Amino acid sequence: MAENETRETEQSGDESDNGGTSHISRADCPSCALADTRLEYIFALGRIEPRFPSLSVEKEFMQASGRLDAAGLTDRQTLQSVLSQRHNRYLARQMCWVLSIEGLDTYIVVPRDPQDIELLIESVRSQPRPGDLDVVIGLKRGIAEPDTCNGLMIPVVAFDQVYSFDVDSLLKSIPRPDSVPEDRFRATSEELFARILQLADNAGATDEHRALNYLAVRYPAVYATAADAFGRNFSLAGVEVLQSRLGTVRRIVNVVFTFVHRETGLEESWFVRVDVSEEFPFLVSRMNHYFKR
Repeated sequence: MAENETRETEQSGDESDNGGTSHISRADCPSCALADTRLEYIFALGRIEPRFPSLSVEKEFMQASGRLDAAGLTDRQTLQSVLSQRHNRYLARQMCWVLSIEGLDTYIVVPRDPQDIELLIESVRSQPRPGDLDVVIGLKRGIAEPDTCNGLMIPVVAFDQVYSFDVDSLLKSIPRPDSVPEDRFRATSEELFARILQLADNAGATDEHRALNYLAVRYPAVYATAADAFGRNFSLAGVEVLQSRLGTVRRIVNVVFTFVHRETGLEESWFVRVDVSEEFPFLVSRMNHYFKR
Protein backbone atom coordinates (compact mmCIF):
# COMPACT_ATOMS: atom_id res chain seq x y z
CA MET A 1 0.00 0.00 0.00
CA ALA A 2 1.17 3.55 -0.63
CA GLU A 3 2.34 5.47 2.40
CA ASN A 4 -0.22 8.22 1.84
CA GLU A 5 -3.18 5.83 1.64
CA THR A 6 -6.28 7.26 3.30
CA ARG A 7 -7.12 5.76 6.65
CA GLU A 8 -10.39 6.07 8.46
CA THR A 9 -10.94 6.88 12.12
CA GLU A 10 -14.27 7.30 13.85
CA GLN A 11 -15.58 8.96 16.95
CA SER A 12 -16.75 5.58 18.17
CA GLY A 13 -13.15 4.35 18.25
CA ASP A 14 -10.46 3.18 15.81
CA GLU A 15 -10.86 -0.12 14.04
CA SER A 16 -8.08 -2.64 14.45
CA ASP A 17 -6.08 -2.64 11.22
CA ASN A 18 -4.51 -5.78 9.81
CA GLY A 19 -3.49 -4.06 6.64
CA GLY A 20 -6.86 -4.93 5.19
CA THR A 21 -5.88 -8.62 4.70
CA SER A 22 -6.81 -11.68 6.70
CA HIS A 23 -3.91 -14.11 7.30
CA ILE A 24 -6.08 -17.00 8.50
CA SER A 25 -5.22 -20.12 6.51
CA ARG A 26 -7.80 -22.56 5.18
CA ALA A 27 -6.43 -25.17 7.58
CA ASP A 28 -7.10 -22.86 10.53
CA CYS A 29 -10.63 -22.16 9.31
CA PRO A 30 -12.26 -25.14 7.54
CA SER A 31 -15.54 -23.28 7.11
CA CYS A 32 -13.76 -20.50 5.19
CA ALA A 33 -13.90 -22.70 2.09
CA LEU A 34 -17.58 -21.83 1.89
CA ALA A 35 -16.66 -18.23 1.09
CA ASP A 36 -15.55 -19.35 -2.37
CA THR A 37 -19.15 -20.28 -3.24
CA ARG A 38 -20.86 -17.31 -1.66
CA LEU A 39 -24.65 -17.24 -1.93
CA GLU A 40 -26.00 -14.38 -4.02
CA TYR A 41 -28.45 -12.47 -1.87
CA ILE A 42 -30.79 -9.83 -3.27
CA PHE A 43 -32.22 -6.73 -1.58
CA ALA A 44 -33.81 -4.89 -4.47
CA LEU A 45 -36.24 -1.99 -4.94
CA GLY A 46 -38.40 -1.89 -8.03
CA ARG A 47 -41.86 -2.68 -9.42
CA ILE A 48 -43.36 -6.18 -9.57
CA GLU A 49 -45.57 -6.87 -12.57
CA PRO A 50 -47.46 -10.06 -13.44
CA ARG A 51 -46.91 -11.38 -16.98
CA PHE A 52 -48.51 -14.21 -18.93
CA PRO A 53 -45.85 -16.90 -19.41
CA SER A 54 -47.72 -18.58 -22.28
CA LEU A 55 -50.72 -18.20 -24.55
CA SER A 56 -52.65 -20.91 -22.68
CA VAL A 57 -52.35 -19.07 -19.35
CA GLU A 58 -53.48 -15.85 -21.02
CA LYS A 59 -56.54 -17.62 -22.48
CA GLU A 60 -57.33 -19.18 -19.11
CA PHE A 61 -57.16 -15.73 -17.51
CA MET A 62 -59.57 -14.37 -20.12
CA GLN A 63 -62.06 -17.11 -19.29
CA ALA A 64 -61.74 -16.34 -15.57
CA SER A 65 -62.25 -12.61 -16.17
CA GLY A 66 -65.30 -13.44 -18.31
CA ARG A 67 -66.92 -14.98 -15.23
CA LEU A 68 -66.29 -11.76 -13.29
CA ASP A 69 -68.72 -8.84 -13.28
CA ALA A 70 -66.11 -6.45 -14.65
CA ALA A 71 -68.38 -3.77 -16.08
CA GLY A 72 -66.78 -0.37 -15.51
CA LEU A 73 -63.43 -1.81 -14.41
CA THR A 74 -60.16 -0.92 -16.11
CA ASP A 75 -57.92 -3.73 -17.39
CA ARG A 76 -55.67 -3.25 -14.37
CA GLN A 77 -58.57 -3.40 -11.93
CA THR A 78 -59.83 -6.55 -13.66
CA LEU A 79 -56.39 -8.16 -13.35
CA GLN A 80 -56.23 -7.32 -9.65
CA SER A 81 -59.78 -8.57 -9.03
CA VAL A 82 -59.26 -11.90 -10.79
CA LEU A 83 -55.94 -12.71 -9.12
CA SER A 84 -57.15 -11.72 -5.65
CA GLN A 85 -60.07 -14.18 -5.67
CA ARG A 86 -59.21 -17.32 -3.75
CA HIS A 87 -60.58 -19.71 -6.35
CA ASN A 88 -58.21 -18.13 -8.88
CA ARG A 89 -55.05 -18.81 -6.87
CA TYR A 90 -54.06 -21.37 -9.47
CA LEU A 91 -53.80 -18.53 -11.99
CA ALA A 92 -51.60 -16.46 -9.68
CA ARG A 93 -49.27 -19.47 -9.33
CA GLN A 94 -49.10 -19.81 -13.12
CA MET A 95 -48.26 -16.15 -13.75
CA CYS A 96 -44.73 -14.94 -14.33
CA TRP A 97 -43.85 -12.22 -11.81
CA VAL A 98 -41.18 -9.78 -13.01
CA LEU A 99 -39.35 -7.18 -10.92
CA SER A 100 -38.42 -4.16 -13.05
CA ILE A 101 -35.81 -1.68 -11.79
CA GLU A 102 -35.63 1.76 -13.41
CA GLY A 103 -37.89 0.44 -16.17
CA LEU A 104 -35.72 -2.59 -17.01
CA ASP A 105 -36.83 -6.19 -16.47
CA THR A 106 -34.29 -7.36 -13.88
CA TYR A 107 -35.54 -10.45 -12.04
CA ILE A 108 -38.24 -13.10 -12.20
CA VAL A 109 -39.40 -13.52 -8.60
CA VAL A 110 -40.79 -16.73 -7.15
CA PRO A 111 -41.76 -17.52 -3.53
CA ARG A 112 -39.61 -19.96 -1.58
CA ASP A 113 -42.74 -20.77 0.43
CA PRO A 114 -45.76 -21.41 -1.85
CA GLN A 115 -48.04 -19.61 0.62
CA ASP A 116 -46.14 -16.40 -0.07
CA ILE A 117 -47.89 -16.15 -3.43
CA GLU A 118 -50.18 -13.85 -1.42
CA LEU A 119 -47.38 -11.28 -1.21
CA LEU A 120 -47.15 -11.17 -4.99
CA ILE A 121 -50.90 -10.80 -5.36
CA GLU A 122 -50.86 -7.91 -2.89
CA SER A 123 -48.23 -6.16 -5.02
CA VAL A 124 -50.77 -5.77 -7.85
CA ARG A 125 -52.27 -2.28 -7.48
CA SER A 126 -55.65 -1.59 -8.98
CA GLN A 127 -54.53 1.99 -9.66
CA PRO A 128 -50.72 2.00 -10.01
CA ARG A 129 -48.86 5.27 -9.54
CA PRO A 130 -45.30 6.34 -10.41
CA GLY A 131 -44.27 6.30 -6.73
CA ASP A 132 -45.22 2.64 -6.16
CA LEU A 133 -42.31 0.42 -5.13
CA ASP A 134 -41.77 -3.17 -4.09
CA VAL A 135 -38.92 -4.51 -1.96
CA VAL A 136 -37.72 -8.02 -2.77
CA ILE A 137 -35.40 -9.86 -0.37
CA GLY A 138 -34.22 -13.29 -1.41
CA LEU A 139 -31.66 -15.50 -3.12
CA LYS A 140 -30.60 -15.49 -6.76
CA ARG A 141 -30.99 -18.85 -8.49
CA GLY A 142 -29.49 -18.44 -11.95
CA ILE A 143 -31.02 -17.53 -15.31
CA ALA A 144 -34.59 -18.49 -16.19
CA GLU A 145 -35.23 -21.11 -18.85
CA PRO A 146 -36.78 -19.79 -22.08
CA ASP A 147 -40.16 -21.39 -21.30
CA THR A 148 -40.37 -19.89 -17.79
CA CYS A 149 -41.63 -16.47 -18.80
CA ASN A 150 -42.41 -16.44 -22.50
CA GLY A 151 -38.75 -16.31 -23.53
CA LEU A 152 -37.62 -13.75 -20.93
CA MET A 153 -34.17 -14.98 -19.84
CA ILE A 154 -33.19 -12.99 -16.74
CA PRO A 155 -32.10 -14.10 -13.23
CA VAL A 156 -34.63 -15.83 -10.99
CA VAL A 157 -34.90 -14.71 -7.36
CA ALA A 158 -36.50 -16.97 -4.77
CA PHE A 159 -37.78 -14.50 -2.20
CA ASP A 160 -38.36 -14.78 1.52
CA GLN A 161 -39.88 -11.34 1.89
CA VAL A 162 -41.74 -8.95 -0.38
CA TYR A 163 -43.42 -5.79 0.79
CA SER A 164 -45.03 -3.04 -1.20
CA PHE A 165 -45.39 0.66 -0.51
CA ASP A 166 -45.52 4.02 -2.21
CA VAL A 167 -42.77 6.59 -1.81
CA ASP A 168 -45.12 9.21 -0.34
CA SER A 169 -46.16 6.87 2.48
CA LEU A 170 -42.54 5.92 3.17
CA LEU A 171 -41.39 9.53 3.41
CA LYS A 172 -44.34 10.50 5.60
CA SER A 173 -43.46 7.70 8.03
CA ILE A 174 -39.89 8.97 8.56
CA PRO A 175 -39.57 10.74 11.93
CA ARG A 176 -38.82 14.41 11.35
CA PRO A 177 -36.31 16.23 13.60
CA ASP A 178 -37.99 19.05 15.52
CA SER A 179 -35.43 21.54 14.22
CA VAL A 180 -36.25 20.89 10.54
CA PRO A 181 -39.43 22.35 8.95
CA GLU A 182 -41.71 19.74 7.43
CA ASP A 183 -41.52 21.02 3.84
CA ARG A 184 -37.71 21.15 3.90
CA PHE A 185 -37.45 17.68 5.42
CA ARG A 186 -39.77 16.24 2.79
CA ALA A 187 -37.78 17.78 -0.06
CA THR A 188 -34.52 16.50 1.43
CA SER A 189 -35.89 12.98 1.90
CA GLU A 190 -37.22 12.83 -1.65
CA GLU A 191 -33.90 13.91 -3.11
CA LEU A 192 -31.80 11.49 -1.05
CA PHE A 193 -34.13 8.56 -1.77
CA ALA A 194 -34.01 9.30 -5.50
CA ARG A 195 -30.19 9.54 -5.45
CA ILE A 196 -29.94 6.08 -3.88
CA LEU A 197 -32.37 4.51 -6.35
CA GLN A 198 -30.62 6.06 -9.34
CA LEU A 199 -27.09 4.94 -8.49
CA ALA A 200 -25.62 3.21 -11.52
CA ASP A 201 -26.72 -0.42 -11.93
CA ASN A 202 -28.35 -0.65 -8.50
CA ALA A 203 -29.96 -4.07 -8.92
CA GLY A 204 -29.69 -4.81 -5.20
CA ALA A 205 -27.25 -7.69 -5.81
CA THR A 206 -23.87 -6.40 -4.60
CA ASP A 207 -23.01 -5.84 -0.95
CA GLU A 208 -22.81 -2.11 -1.62
CA HIS A 209 -26.24 -1.81 -3.21
CA ARG A 210 -27.90 -4.12 -0.70
CA ALA A 211 -26.57 -1.91 2.12
CA LEU A 212 -27.80 1.27 0.42
CA ASN A 213 -31.25 -0.13 -0.31
CA TYR A 214 -31.54 -1.39 3.26
CA LEU A 215 -30.71 2.06 4.64
CA ALA A 216 -33.12 3.77 2.22
CA VAL A 217 -36.14 1.87 3.55
CA ARG A 218 -35.10 0.88 7.08
CA TYR A 219 -32.89 3.61 8.62
CA PRO A 220 -34.48 7.08 8.99
CA ALA A 221 -31.31 8.67 10.38
CA VAL A 222 -29.83 9.01 6.88
CA TYR A 223 -32.63 11.44 6.01
CA ALA A 224 -32.28 13.40 9.25
CA THR A 225 -28.53 13.74 8.66
CA ALA A 226 -29.06 15.05 5.12
CA ALA A 227 -31.74 17.50 6.27
CA ASP A 228 -29.44 18.87 8.97
CA ALA A 229 -26.59 19.27 6.46
CA PHE A 230 -28.79 21.05 3.92
CA GLY A 231 -29.97 23.36 6.68
CA ARG A 232 -26.35 24.36 7.32
CA ASN A 233 -25.85 25.19 3.62
CA PHE A 234 -24.14 21.93 2.69
CA SER A 235 -24.92 19.95 -0.48
CA LEU A 236 -24.69 16.19 -0.92
CA ALA A 237 -21.45 15.55 -2.81
CA GLY A 238 -21.47 11.77 -2.86
CA VAL A 239 -22.43 8.44 -1.35
CA GLU A 240 -19.67 5.85 -1.08
CA VAL A 241 -19.66 2.28 0.23
CA LEU A 242 -16.35 0.98 1.62
CA GLN A 243 -15.29 -2.32 3.09
CA SER A 244 -14.91 -1.99 6.85
CA ARG A 245 -11.78 -3.19 8.62
CA LEU A 246 -14.11 -4.82 11.12
CA GLY A 247 -15.20 -7.24 8.41
CA THR A 248 -12.61 -9.97 9.04
CA VAL A 249 -15.15 -12.69 9.83
CA ARG A 250 -18.39 -11.11 8.58
CA ARG A 251 -18.97 -8.85 5.58
CA ILE A 252 -19.37 -5.34 6.98
CA VAL A 253 -19.43 -2.14 4.94
CA ASN A 254 -19.22 1.53 5.81
CA VAL A 255 -21.74 3.67 3.94
CA VAL A 256 -20.26 7.18 3.80
CA PHE A 257 -22.30 10.30 3.00
CA THR A 258 -20.14 13.29 2.05
CA PHE A 259 -21.45 16.87 2.11
CA VAL A 260 -19.70 20.02 0.85
CA HIS A 261 -20.39 23.53 2.13
CA ARG A 262 -21.76 25.62 -0.72
CA GLU A 263 -19.72 28.74 0.20
CA THR A 264 -16.48 27.51 1.76
CA GLY A 265 -16.04 24.13 0.05
CA LEU A 266 -15.51 22.50 3.45
CA GLU A 267 -16.18 18.76 3.39
CA GLU A 268 -18.08 16.91 6.09
CA SER A 269 -18.66 13.14 6.07
CA TRP A 270 -20.92 10.84 8.04
CA PHE A 271 -21.04 7.08 7.98
CA VAL A 272 -23.03 4.10 9.19
CA ARG A 273 -21.92 0.46 9.34
CA VAL A 274 -24.07 -2.30 7.85
CA ASP A 275 -23.57 -6.06 8.07
CA VAL A 276 -24.39 -7.68 4.70
CA SER A 277 -23.05 -11.18 5.42
CA GLU A 278 -26.41 -12.89 5.09
CA GLU A 279 -29.79 -12.47 3.46
CA PHE A 280 -31.06 -9.75 5.79
CA PRO A 281 -28.71 -6.77 6.23
CA PHE A 282 -28.66 -5.13 9.64
CA LEU A 283 -27.17 -2.10 11.35
CA VAL A 284 -23.83 -2.53 13.15
CA SER A 285 -23.26 1.06 14.26
CA ARG A 286 -25.38 4.17 14.00
CA MET A 287 -24.69 7.35 12.07
CA ASN A 288 -21.48 9.00 13.18
CA HIS A 289 -18.79 11.39 11.95
CA TYR A 290 -16.32 9.94 9.45
CA PHE A 291 -12.80 11.32 9.32
CA LYS A 292 -10.13 10.88 6.65
CA ARG A 293 -6.46 11.56 7.15
